[in-house]
Amino acid sequence: MNTMFPACEVRFPESAAHRTATFYLAAEEYVAQHLPEDNYVFSWILPPTVVMGRHQIAHQEFDLDYCAAEGIDIVRRKSGGGAIFADDRNIMWSLVTGSGDVESVFRAYAEAVAAALTAVGAPASATGRNDIVLENGGKVCGNAFYHFPNRNIVHGTMLYDTNMEAMQRALRPAPEKLKAKGVQSVRSRIGLIKEYVSYGTAQLRLKLNALLTNRSVALNEQDVQAIEEIEKTYRDPAYLFGHIQSADESICGRIEGCGTIELYFTLTGSTISKVLLKGDYFELRPAQQAFNDAFTGIPFTPSQLQQRARECQLHQVIRGLSEEALQQFLASKQ
Repeated sequence: MNTMFPACEVRFPESAAHRTATFYLAAEEYVAQHLPEDNYVFSWILPPTVVMGRHQIAHQEFDLDYCAAEGIDIVRRKSGGGAIFADDRNIMWSLVTGSGDVESVFRAYAEAVAAALTAVGAPASATGRNDIVLENGGKVCGNAFYHFPNRNIVHGTMLYDTNMEAMQRALRPAPEKLKAKGVQSVRSRIGLIKEYVSYGTAQLRLKLNALLTNRSVALNEQDVQAIEEIEKTYRDPAYLFGHIQSADESICGRIEGCGTIELYFTLTGSTISKVLLKGDYFELRPAQQAFNDAFTGIPFTPSQLQQRARECQLHQVIRGLSEEALQQFLASKQ
């Protein structure tokens, strides 16, 4: 039985009706920090926007020149996972819960959304590490999560329809990611709700909200001002575009069930002096710190990396990463 739903709907004043992604991402933090413990849900609609995961590098994920020319907003969220494109034909969803097991929260959210879609006429199921797919196998919801002190935040995008040309030109998915999914393009991987229902996004949003919530809490203008202060941190260029300054060696690849992992090593001679961890993985604990602490100061050899990974149990800080898979990944640098 899913005890997380129906949840409490968060309602915003009219002044917050047409904001950018950074506002609603900041709103998740505000809800987590200031509202009493409960399960909160809210949905939002965006202008054309690309959103990258916490550990990704902007120019590797998007065509930045195309985005600038077309007025597509560029945003970084604080959850892991991959880059997505959204516009006003998508519905974005946010869930803020109390403390609890990440896997249980993530599964409850995905199953509740899939069941709600099925109930409104778009048969769907939760599958993979973070996807909801329609009966034809097309991905209709991509979801991500992260921890906040004593809270969990899950958010995702739901495809009613989209500007396919803009999506394909804005996103630059790694070829190995598409190969792993057995598809050749962004377009062939997605599914659209409009192919199953006869009404538009506004009505779909109302129907789903009625299924996912049974009570509400209203934010006021003072709350909006506080959210706007948090929002400023998302617009900081250092946060948005900060990326790898230098790296002498790297190990990059995709691990099934875990995601893309990219390790960049700065060396002093043959000794590791710094490690940067990137990718579209989901972290269970601060992964960047764990990998940097484990590998800094040791010689850059596969056997040394493998030994330290075992000693520090590094596989336990990333969701879906087994010790065997991490050992094979580190051994690939020969």
